[in-house]
Amino acid sequence: MDSPEQRRNRKRFPKTTKFSHFRHFPPVRSLLYWFGFFCFLYVLFRRHTVALPHAVTLSRLSSISSYQIDSDSVFHTFHKLPQIKIQASVSFPDHTLLLLSKGSEIRAPNQLQCVYKTNNSGSGPDPDIKMSVLSVDDFINNRLLVRCPLTPVNFSSPVALQRRRLVINTAEESDPTRFSWENLAYEAVLDGNSVIVFVKGISHRQGKESDPTRFTCHFGFGDLGVNGKYVLTSRAVSVAQEVVRCVLPRSMVMRPEKASGVRATVSFLMPRVHGRANRVVVPSVAKISVPERSLEVNKHELCVCTMLWNQAHSIREWITYHSWLGVEKWFIYDNNSDDDIKTVIESLDREGYNISRRVWPWIKTQEAGFSHCAIRAQTECNWVSFMDVDEFYYFPHNPISGYPGPGALQTLVSNFTTSSSIGEIRTSCHSFGPSGLTSRPKQGVTVGYTCRLKSPERHKSIIRPSALDPSLMNVVHHFHLKKGFTYMDLPQSIAVINHYKYQVWEVFRAKFYRRVATYVADWSDKQNEGSRDRAPGLGTEAIEPAEWRLQFCDVWDTGLRDIVLANLGEVSTGALPW
Repeated sequence: MDSPEQRRNRKRFPKTTKFSHFRHFPPVRSLLYWFGFFCFLYVLFRRHTVALPHAVTLSRLSSISSYQIDSDSVFHTFHKLPQIKIQASVSFPDHTLLLLSKGSEIRAPNQLQCVYKTNNSGSGPDPDIKMSVLSVDDFINNRLLVRCPLTPVNFSSPVALQRRRLVINTAEESDPTRFSWENLAYEAVLDGNSVIVFVKGISHRQGKESDPTRFTCHFGFGDLGVNGKYVLTSRAVSVAQEVVRCVLPRSMVMRPEKASGVRATVSFLMPRVHGRANRVVVPSVAKISVPERSLEVNKHELCVCTMLWNQAHSIREWITYHSWLGVEKWFIYDNNSDDDIKTVIESLDREGYNISRRVWPWIKTQEAGFSHCAIRAQTECNWVSFMDVDEFYYFPHNPISGYPGPGALQTLVSNFTTSSSIGEIRTSCHSFGPSGLTSRPKQGVTVGYTCRLKSPERHKSIIRPSALDPSLMNVVHHFHLKKGFTYMDLPQSIAVINHYKYQVWEVFRAKFYRRVATYVADWSDKQNEGSRDRAPGLGTEAIEPAEWRLQFCDVWDTGLRDIVLANLGEVSTGALPW
């Protein structure tokens, strides 16, 4: 018999029904929560996989009914990577350059497409067009460069990139990030206690300096374009051609490495109109870069700087030969190459040739590029030679010492390293013609082309970076020097440059694409047709003249060919390294 206490407890706590098979199942609400969580994981996972089918059906576990979203909308919403964004676009005459912030690598860049939107409303359900990118490359300050084809008529500049309908980065159409190449600050580099800003459109005068008091440098933080404000200013101390040198702002002087990645531009005073002078701020995509410090205790005695386009077929011969002459460091400025030049350079660097490839996307800026290179080289090199990939130093036979041996060019310049007055060594150039050939010589230009013009044309220079004028002014062939320094002309009996300028037509006609020098007319331009920068007798169209293979041939000269075969050929087979 139950006690009174037990009876009271049964009334207070009635006996519950046992469900042995369902005790361990969670409530229905928990199931719904778990199901929603797995749906979220599924959508998140699909962000990084291939495109969804034609539509995705999503169900909410609330009162909202099921609905469908078009796959393109899903991709646009979920597949934009916030760490990669189009910061700016620059319109060139033949392509559009996109500058992207870089938070991670872009996979399979050769599969990317540039997306253009139509300027006409009501043109259909999918007015966009897509075109394959021209190139993708790493750039300074943790950025990527993407070159897109020229914008089609009635379409906007590229507003997105995509791969297999997957939008991987975009630019907001409202952002004022589209710039014209005609007026733009495009590069900036730290040089001691000053900043060099490279600006297109402020001066069209070759070899002339401008009044620096009319110019001011501005510095800011954040994204490119005109959204961010410039918070620091400093005065300009020299302005020449496209190069503006300004003092470093006080806040950066103590820790100049903090200047890396800071936005920079230039403003200038316009001539007075009705008594007022207006200041114009130049649009900018420039961010300050800080040259890398060499880990070497001693500087390289001799370095080379060049700017090139599509020279993958010839750069190995050029570097191998001049390394034999004593060149220790190479600064390669790649001006929008679309051949295999990057792979060739990487291969040469692994072989120990000490090459630094710098992507330089700015067209017709060779003089500015050389100024930029001189700044980078001053901490690493005693002497820097500025020459093209089709130019080769040649030491003629000396009756006393005979032919030169390995390191001959380095030995030559080292004789002037301790000089207190020589800042530049100039060498005359002999221009070689096709030499009767109709196809590219299999053993390289030094062996294949052996007939040249009788008289030398122009000269090229080896400069001492520490002797350069602060303006960094140059006209490709030579730099302006500081007061107290002068140049020296090498006698042709000591050294000349073999310039393989007029090669077989299939090689030469590539020059009609574009020339890299700022103040030299392109081959297709109808101006300065009688200039020495032109090929004598050649018009402005890429049409092979009659008997091209026999032109530019006054003197048969096999001197460099003999040196190359005797010193660089394989002993048993005669095969050359390139």
